[in-house]
This record gives sequence, structure tokens and C-alpha cells, in this order.
Amino acid sequence: MSDPAASPFANERALKRLRRRRAADRRFKWYGRMAIGFALAALTLLLASIATQAVSAATYHVVSFDLDFDEQTFGEAKPGDPPQVDKVYGLVRADLLAQFPETAGSRPLRHELTALITRLAVLPVARELARKPGEVGTVRRVELPLSDDLDLYLKGANARHLTVPIGRVEAKAADGVVTVKAEDAFNRLIAAVSLEGIEASGAPDTGSILMTAGRSTIKLSALGQSSATGRLLTGSLQDFQTNPVRARLIPSPETERTVSDRQIAWLLALKAEGRVSRVPHWSLLTHTDSTQPELAGTLAAIVGSLLTLLVTASLAIPVGILASIYLEEFAPRNRVTGLIEVNINNLAAVPSIVFGLLGAAVFLGAFGLPRSAPVVGGLVLALLILPVVIIASRAALTAVPQSIRDAAFAIGASRMQTVFHHVMPLAAPGMLTGAILGMARALGETAPLLLIGMVAFVAEVPRGPTDEATALPVLIYSWATQAERAWEPMTGAVILILLAFLIAMNGVVVFLRRKFERRW
Repeated sequence: MSDPAASPFANERALKRLRRRRAADRRFKWYGRMAIGFALAALTLLLASIATQAVSAATYHVVSFDLDFDEQTFGEAKPGDPPQVDKVYGLVRADLLAQFPETAGSRPLRHELTALITRLAVLPVARELARKPGEVGTVRRVELPLSDDLDLYLKGANARHLTVPIGRVEAKAADGVVTVKAEDAFNRLIAAVSLEGIEASGAPDTGSILMTAGRSTIKLSALGQSSATGRLLTGSLQDFQTNPVRARLIPSPETERTVSDRQIAWLLALKAEGRVSRVPHWSLLTHTDSTQPELAGTLAAIVGSLLTLLVTASLAIPVGILASIYLEEFAPRNRVTGLIEVNINNLAAVPSIVFGLLGAAVFLGAFGLPRSAPVVGGLVLALLILPVVIIASRAALTAVPQSIRDAAFAIGASRMQTVFHHVMPLAAPGMLTGAILGMARALGETAPLLLIGMVAFVAEVPRGPTDEATALPVLIYSWATQAERAWEPMTGAVILILLAFLIAMNGVVVFLRRKFERRW
């Protein structure tokens, strides 16, 4: 029997079966690796698409203003007075009108100019002035966010444009028409205009060619080999004599974009003066929701989510853990407990929107709790994750060896002492893991919160569980349904914030398991 050739398994048929089994094992390993690779690739693609969308919201452009809060305009301010938004915005408006005097005789032009900065952009400044009335009579430098359309234009996401350097030119004006001359300097510009398919006619239904030098801009209506004609949008011809010229090609017609040529010219003038800068978008975390994308923030939604999770945890975790202990360690095995266990397993698979309907009917309709409040959202989400917590906690209790219980009984411990002194400490990591994973699921739920009214517009940070609030998933839904393009990167940024919360909660799960886990 020691001779391999004499073994009954050393035949061609057995060896063939052995080779097939080994080949099947190798294929199974490769299938597993492919499945993991596919999952990682899909996750990477998802995160990359969200991060690419959200990167634009990480920064935004602001315009600097030196505002004189004179006593004649603001009077004797006292602490507690309402914010004087109109007066502060009046200073901003007066500064812009003084900067661009060509708008003085035209109301539509003044409206276009003041649209660079929205009225609500000065609200934080007005609130700070109301809190510190001693600043009345001083001059302060403030930075106000640029309009979302112009912010997207500077980021290249709105009204795509191409810049072509021209160099030095000669500019003259006659009867309101500006003529720009330069020998062989327009060849590159003509090639770019031909490539982009722009007609240099100056009509609003065609693309635009803007020629900029310093803080002055000309819109071209005709383009030749050595000369071009157009009209001055802002500034003076002196800038074209002393500064290098750059041409800006905008293929999309003025009637099909949200920023006009004059607004672009004014924006370039402010940028040439160093008054426009790109800064980190910290207000995304410190401001509350707003109707203007450049002013909107997530602070109210973050606080609302934390208050909702606090109510959820205070109800679902203790009730779920105690219910699992009773069902696993103390409840008799009969039809009643069997029916309860079946219903718990069934509730874990019920769609979340059903719990939203239940919360709207019971908590809002029957009990009359406040609508759009974290206390109601927390109660609904507690009912949602309660079966998950119970099932996970029971699995953790079942995983504790029976020998632990037998040893505790052998030294005279009662059933209560056995469970809480010996079984619970060993099952705690699994129970906490199930509880935190249930909380992570509650953090990402949207449908139940929509049905209880937490989709409301909330402009103030909630101070308690009964105040009106919203949550991060609901804010994502609300911003994603907005029509303006500026909301797209903002939505991606909120998704990343929500993912950061989920990753932090999962990190806590990993830490607890490694710290308290016991191997048998």
C-alpha cells in the first residue's frame, strides 16, 4: 500500500477528477476576486462622480467692499435692533453704481449691475452690525459672495469661454464706435473665432467676442486681419493704450445664458482691481438653508440630523437591547413568543415609507406632535431600526457559548446575574455594532422624514427636538430637485458630508469590535 502506483486512487480517472476539482477551486478564487474588484470599481466610480460634482462647491468667489457705516444713515443703533439689511445693501449698491457710472442713466443696466450681489448676501453683515452697534460710524472691509451664475462662470461651469492673448493695440472712438488696430495681431483670434463658429456681428442671438484690457472691455461687432470694431461696455480707451489686450470668446448666444456680456465685463473689471477672490466655502457648514445657492448652508440640517438621531438612539437602543435580552434569555418558548419573533423579522423587511405613513397617522394625527420636528422624526426612525437592533442583539447573545451560562449557574449565580454579569459583557460588542449600524441606516433615510414634513424650508438652527428642522438626506433631496445649475455641486457636497458621518459611525463600529471582541 506504500507504493503510489499500487494505490487504488492512482489511476487516470481519479487524477482527472482531482485536476477538475483543483481547476474549479482556482476558478472560484478568480470569481471571488472579480466580484470584489467589480464592487470596488463601482464604489470608486460612485465616489469619484460625487467628488467631481462637489469639488466646485469647495470654494466660491467673493467681492470686497469698503463700507462706511455712517451715523447719518444708520442712526443710533442699539443691541437687539433688527438687522438693517436694506441700508447695508444700499451701501453695496451705491459702491457698484459709483464704480460703473455708465449705468447711471439706465434702470435695466442698474438692475443688471446690482444682480452681481444678491440682497440676502449682506444679511450676515447686517446681523453682525446689529450685535455690535459700536461699529456704526466706522469703515469696514467686507467680503460678499458673488451671484451663483457669475461664480459658475468664473469656475468655467457656466457660459464656456476661450481666452486668446492679443498684445498691444491702438484704440480710437468715433460716434460711439470703437476701432481697434494692430498689425497681424488678430490672425490667431480669427482662427479661434472660425473654430468656435462665432459670428462677429455683436447681435444677442450669436456668440460674443469680448476684448479686455485692464478694467475696460469692448464687445466686437466686426473683425478683420488688422482691425476690429465694437462698442465699449465698461471702462475707458486709455486702458487699451497702456495694458496688454486679451480676447474672450463665448460661443453661446447671450440670450441662451444666465450672464450677460455687460455683467462679464463688470466682473472682469472688479477682478482686474483685485476685488474678486476665490475662498474656501466654509459657509456651507456655518450657514443655514437659503433660496440663493451661494448663501445656502447645511448647519440647520446637520443639527436637525443630530437631534433626530439623539431621539432615535434614546428610544431604539435601550428598548431593542432589553427586548432582545428578554426574548433570548427569559421568554418561554411558546406560540406567543414565536409569533413575536416572526413579526420582528417581518418588520425588518418592511419598506421605510410605511413607517413614515405610520408616523404621520399616529404621531402627527392622533397625538398631535409638532410637524417637521426632530422628536417625531426620531420616533419614526426608532420604530424603523428597532427590529434591526433586536435581531442583531439576539445574534450577539446567541454567539456567547452556553458554557459561560453553565459556569455562572454552577457557582450559584441567578439567571439575572448570569445574563447581566457574564453574558452581556461578552455580547456587548455585537450588540453595539448592531445598534450603531441601525443608527447609520436611520441617518440615511429620507422617505419617512418626507412624510412627516421635515422637508420644510428651515432658515434657523433648531435649538431642541421640538423645533422645526430638516435632515441631511432631506436637504439632499430638496437641493437635487432645484432647477438652477448651481445646486448640483452643492448637492454633491452635502452627499460627501453625509458620507463622512456614515464613515465615522462605521469607524466607531470597527473600533468597538476590536476593543471588546472575544475569541473562543
